[in-house]
Amino acid sequence: MGRNGAQVSDHRQVHPKTKRLIIRPILDLVAICAKKGIENAILSPGSRCAPLTLAFVRHPDIHSRTISDERSAAFIALGMAQQLGQPVALVCTSGSAALNYYPAIAEAYFQRVPLLILTADRPPEWIDQWDGQTIHQEEVFGKHVKKSFRFPDSFVAVEQTWHAGRIVNEAINLAKQFPAGPVHINIPLREPFYPLEGEKFEYPEHPREFTPISSYSQLTEESLKHIKNRLTDVQRLLIVPGQQRPNPRIQKLLDQLASSKNVVVVTDVISNLQSDHTLTLHDHWLGDDSQQVDLAPDLIITFGQSVISKSLKQFLRKSDASHWHIQSDGHSRDTFQHLTRILACAPIDFLAWLEEHLPIQDEGYSNKWKILEEKSKAALPAIFQASDFGEYPALHFLLEKIPAASKLHLANSMAVRYVNFLGKRDQEIICNRGTSGIDGSNSTAVGCTFTTKDPVTLVTGDMAFFYDRNAFWHNYAMPNLRIVLLNNHAGGIFRLIDGPAKQPELEEFFETRQKLNAAHLAQEFGFGYTLAKNQEELETALKNFYEPSLFPKILEIETSSSKNAEVLKLVKEKIKTAIQ
Repeated sequence: MGRNGAQVSDHRQVHPKTKRLIIRPILDLVAICAKKGIENAILSPGSRCAPLTLAFVRHPDIHSRTISDERSAAFIALGMAQQLGQPVALVCTSGSAALNYYPAIAEAYFQRVPLLILTADRPPEWIDQWDGQTIHQEEVFGKHVKKSFRFPDSFVAVEQTWHAGRIVNEAINLAKQFPAGPVHINIPLREPFYPLEGEKFEYPEHPREFTPISSYSQLTEESLKHIKNRLTDVQRLLIVPGQQRPNPRIQKLLDQLASSKNVVVVTDVISNLQSDHTLTLHDHWLGDDSQQVDLAPDLIITFGQSVISKSLKQFLRKSDASHWHIQSDGHSRDTFQHLTRILACAPIDFLAWLEEHLPIQDEGYSNKWKILEEKSKAALPAIFQASDFGEYPALHFLLEKIPAASKLHLANSMAVRYVNFLGKRDQEIICNRGTSGIDGSNSTAVGCTFTTKDPVTLVTGDMAFFYDRNAFWHNYAMPNLRIVLLNNHAGGIFRLIDGPAKQPELEEFFETRQKLNAAHLAQEFGFGYTLAKNQEELETALKNFYEPSLFPKILEIETSSSKNAEVLKLVKEKIKTAIQ
């Protein structure tokens, strides 16, 4: 039986020579993948995809893993590719299997993560003929892939084999090319799917490969001259990096601009560019309109992708300042509705030029931001010390215990927002903010564990955690995974949004209250498990949470949704009082 109970044919009456006309281009495909730097494949079981599965599994230079749930498999591949900076191959059978990839593919597209998606398919003559496990798979991912290719369905002519190799080269090149992203190859396959007994897979030693020579856009001397003239009128420069991987060279340049040029650099936690020279507690005061005039910039410069803070976005949208965005491909994103220039160059090149040519900025303006930052930073510890136990103060305590070397995965909804409220982090932060969904947080963290021996910490809410429990349904070790589960038995964020919070249907239709805890899941999968319901239990649990273990560990922090809302409101009020 195949996936979804489909019948698998045992027909073998095909001459071996004819059979190799089918399998040879698949072996070439995998050989090209290996030649072009793809070292990992995530496979999901199926019969139609068997030639692809066996070709990946048997290649000596590719590490293949099998994940039964395709939705989880795609997020695991995403988590690996985020860290590796190289495409990870995804292989599934025909039919609805491919549709389960879609959430992770959309996330990869907007987060610019390279994936090579290989979907096995029925031959074209069988599409829409009520044949089992058959859907319309060509271009099934629409605008959420950089491009979709159709593999040849027969290889009688020599040109068809050449065409197949050309497609694989183009697809991998495109997945890597800036901006990186997912690319799809739909592969119609005919029976028989399996090699004959004793038949060897002979991969080409030198598969045909072509690779583009990378180049980066640079601003012309004339453009830089105009920019330099424009900067003579700027005294209140604000730089806002969006989501990106850590970059020590960019961090150093931003710190120099902030410390020696009085530039205000505001960094959300997902920017991975927070430091003692950048503003990290801005969410505590930017929602106050009384601060808008004093903090208004002359010019806003951005690079990277999205920011978390809604108050920061609203502050920038209300500003009358011009907005320049740095992006190598010159593509426009007018997030703050004031875009005036697109700087088609690498951010590091422009920041280096800026550090050399920018006039020193208004120190008084910079100090206004710093004073608010310092007052917030000074007030937070005492505020949490005096507050009742809940998610927010628990995270304030817990974040100081996470090793600096840990990769810190944050689920969407309140987990990432809490951490953003709490200021500078030393860990690399990973969060699926491309589409900002909760559906693959566990799986993305699992994928990360497959790429590193460093600790991987996932901070997640109960809805995201239980939604993605199949992330752990596989046979691979994850001894470095640590999960902090904030379980308020509801979707607590809806109590913090004015609209649903005021509706009588809040608890049933928005929060979706549930009675689950992670104890049974931990037992099923053999994970370590600790439950903390108060500060004393939390402190005890953290004493050995990061001690080496053969298995992942879960620390479940159980709280009340309504109490969490009260604590958050109280902290906001006390911070507002402190900075005034």
